[in-house]
Amino acid sequence: MTTTIAPSRLTRFKNNRAVQRFAESTSGLIGLGLTIFIGLAALLAPVLNPYDPTTDRDYAARLQGPSWEHWFGADGLGRDILTLVWYGLRTSLVIGLVSVLLGLIIGVSLGLAAGYFRGWIEGVVGWLTDVMLAFPSILLAIAVVTITGPSVVSVMMAVGIVQIPKFIRLTRSMVLSLREQEFVQTVRAFGAQPPRIIFLHILPASLAPIVVQSTLAIGTATLEAAGLGFLGLGAQPPTPELGTMLSDAFKGGYSLSAPWTILFPGLFITLTVLAFNLLGDGLRDAIDPKGSR
Repeated sequence: MTTTIAPSRLTRFKNNRAVQRFAESTSGLIGLGLTIFIGLAALLAPVLNPYDPTTDRDYAARLQGPSWEHWFGADGLGRDILTLVWYGLRTSLVIGLVSVLLGLIIGVSLGLAAGYFRGWIEGVVGWLTDVMLAFPSILLAIAVVTITGPSVVSVMMAVGIVQIPKFIRLTRSMVLSLREQEFVQTVRAFGAQPPRIIFLHILPASLAPIVVQSTLAIGTATLEAAGLGFLGLGAQPPTPELGTMLSDAFKGGYSLSAPWTILFPGLFITLTVLAFNLLGDGLRDAIDPKGSR
């Protein structure tokens, strides 16, 4: 009698074609590496830094350039810029993740309803989407923050609302292409109710492009949050945030006399956006059935 040993989960994972395509994607691997580095830096900020970003001041090192004591230099208040960058990165990532999650939940829900039920629901959701897309995203975010007041929570809400129409359009288009597929028609013929069809059949089949869009949206959300912080509408002192750091440096007139106060916050905003964009591109190439070689 021959005994068959089932392949382990790790083996099946390694043999997955999408995983293999992602492993061959240079941009995807670079994005994954940068994302891991940024995530660990933000998560381990209290361990990596000997200073407190809200209370520690070294007035003797005010506007001092990079040194062994302050690797990224010090700002106009004598605060360690490296510490502010790590904690600011944490704030920016939290804003990006929560806002995208908010836009994802609302946008996907409305997109599923509009694409499956059609009729007046599709008309109302389509009208709402068109109205939101009529405004530039940053202006819509500014309007929301102006109404709710500047704070981290307000920025999360504002950036999350900006993300909603993107998820609505993507999800609706996926549902419209899937609702007439043979497997959906079959389960409908067997008497399955709409909630079961939507959440057990259509939504799982739509997850791949939604995951890619979510990854790309985190980079966009981080950039928009930094823009609001630069305008003074984001995280309020003493909470460190990358956009706020840029704003403080420009307001203080340090762009020429102490360029490190602008260089390092701007660099990590760029790295964060680049990391999630490259990761999203890699995921998109990996899950695209036409991308097989």
